[in-house]
Amino acid sequence: MTHSHINPMNQLFRLCETRLAEGCVRRASYSGMRNCGNLGFGSYQRRRDWRSSSKSQAREMELTRVVEGYPGSSTPVLHFAAILAAPVAWAQEAPPVRVRGTIEGIIDSADYVVKTRDGAELKVTLPEKPQIAGIVKASFSDIKEGLFVGVTALPKPDGSLSALEVHIFPEAMRGTGEGHYPWDLRPQSTMTNANIEQIVAAVDGRTLTLKYKDGEKKIFLPAEAPIVAYVPGDKSDLKPGAKVLIIAAKQPDGTLQGRAWRVGRDGLTPPM
Repeated sequence: MTHSHINPMNQLFRLCETRLAEGCVRRASYSGMRNCGNLGFGSYQRRRDWRSSSKSQAREMELTRVVEGYPGSSTPVLHFAAILAAPVAWAQEAPPVRVRGTIEGIIDSADYVVKTRDGAELKVTLPEKPQIAGIVKASFSDIKEGLFVGVTALPKPDGSLSALEVHIFPEAMRGTGEGHYPWDLRPQSTMTNANIEQIVAAVDGRTLTLKYKDGEKKIFLPAEAPIVAYVPGDKSDLKPGAKVLIIAAKQPDGTLQGRAWRVGRDGLTPPM
C-alpha cells in the first residue's frame, strides 16, 4: 500500500472504531432498557445479547479484513460504509411498551383487546411463545432475607425511598431485570430488582436492604404496601376481565406484540 492510501484508510479506521464504540454504548443502553422492561424478560434479553455479541464479532472480523487487505475486501469503502451504518440500525429498535389494564375481549386466538388504565383500547397480539405468569396476593410475613424481589418506590422529601409495592420472584426468575432504574408506574417512581440482604424493623413497617450487582439500596416498606408473588401461568389466564401488565414490543406496522404477560389472579391488579 502506498503512502497516499495510508492516511485516508487510517482516518476511516479511526472513524469506524468510533462508530463501533458508539454502537456498543447504544446497545448497552438499550439492553438496560430491555432489562428495565423487567418481569420475565431476562432470558429473552440474554438470548438477544448473545446474538448481538455474535454479530459484533462478525463485524469486527470484517473490519480486520478490510484494514489488513485480506481476501474478500476488494471494496473497502463499501465494507466500511456497511459497518458504519450498523450501529445506527441497532439504535433504531424501539424500547418495550408497558401496557397496564384489563382484557376486554378476544378477537381471535392471538389478538386481545385491552382497556388501559387511562381508558384507551389497544389491540395486543400474542406471539407464538409468550411469557405468561400469574400474580397472587402475598403478605408481609412472606418477605424474608435471601429472596429476590422487585420493589417499586417513590422518593421521600429527605431523599430516601418508600416502597409502593413489592413483588416476589420465584427462584427460577432470580436476576430478572436486576438493578435500580426509573419506572413508569408513577412520576419519579423507580424499580429495584435485587436480593434482600437485610430486614430491619421500623416504625409502621420495615427497612429493606436490597443488593444488586452494581450496588445496593435501602427502601422503607410500609405495612400497608401491597405485596404479591409470581406463580406459573399459561394462556388460559388470558380471559376477559383479567387485570394485566403487558411488556409489549411495537412492530414495524405499529401494532403491539405482548411478549410478557403478568395476570392478576382472583381479580387482583398487578401493582407494579
